[in-house]
Amino acid sequence: MARPDRLYRGYVFDLDGTVYLGDALLPTAGDTITRLRALGCRTVFLSNNPTHPPDEYAAKLTRLGLPTPLGDILVSTQVLVRFLQERMPGARLFVIGEEPLVRALAAAGFEIVAEAARTEAVIASFDRTFAYPKLQGAFDAIRAGARFFATNGDRYCPVPGGGEPDAASVIAAVEACTGVSCEAIVGKPSRYMSDAALAMLDLPAAECLITGDRLETDVLMGLNAGMAAALALTGATTAAMLGRSAIEPTFVLGRLGELLP
Repeated sequence: MARPDRLYRGYVFDLDGTVYLGDALLPTAGDTITRLRALGCRTVFLSNNPTHPPDEYAAKLTRLGLPTPLGDILVSTQVLVRFLQERMPGARLFVIGEEPLVRALAAAGFEIVAEAARTEAVIASFDRTFAYPKLQGAFDAIRAGARFFATNGDRYCPVPGGGEPDAASVIAAVEACTGVSCEAIVGKPSRYMSDAALAMLDLPAAECLITGDRLETDVLMGLNAGMAAALALTGATTAAMLGRSAIEPTFVLGRLGELLP
């Protein structure tokens, strides 16, 4: 597939596996994003990973040589907070997730509870502290009538040398024992995430391009929202995997430098 032959007014970038891996920018990423900004293009950054607050992502990009304001970062945690505020403001939540997610929900006025009988909704997320008591709590709460939502549905989070099991494994465990499907997963590729990203850009979808390393999240979200979508072969997806997929990105990039026409 050809590389882009024009500039877009807005660019949406996934982070892990697309802009950086671990604590290093991927080849050409820094120069490409700096050049797009110099050309007057709007750039924002998205992550499904709720284990860090938005300010840490902004600080990391800045530290790596891409000065980025907090307002240009969108994390699945923020989308979940907005989603719940519109539907269940102040609800009592049983959270399977790490401390940054718990803090964000508490700061938004939700009550974090441990008792199944008091739980109004179970939240499943990427949680490296996941253990049987958390599964038991979710099981009890959902069986007692609690609703069930999740931050993201990623199978794994890419890290240098491999990956870490992500929220999909937690969701699957809760679904398996309760027989109840997750009601909504708000991160990529959901419309909740794409709507939030387009609102940040304040641009029509047709004037925007999203770039990410995953077909089933980044690329699919962009295509569903009406954006051009570029798959970066720098992270989770290989050329062989692309060949077997029914999802067809608008562009395929060996490195981010190929975004520049």
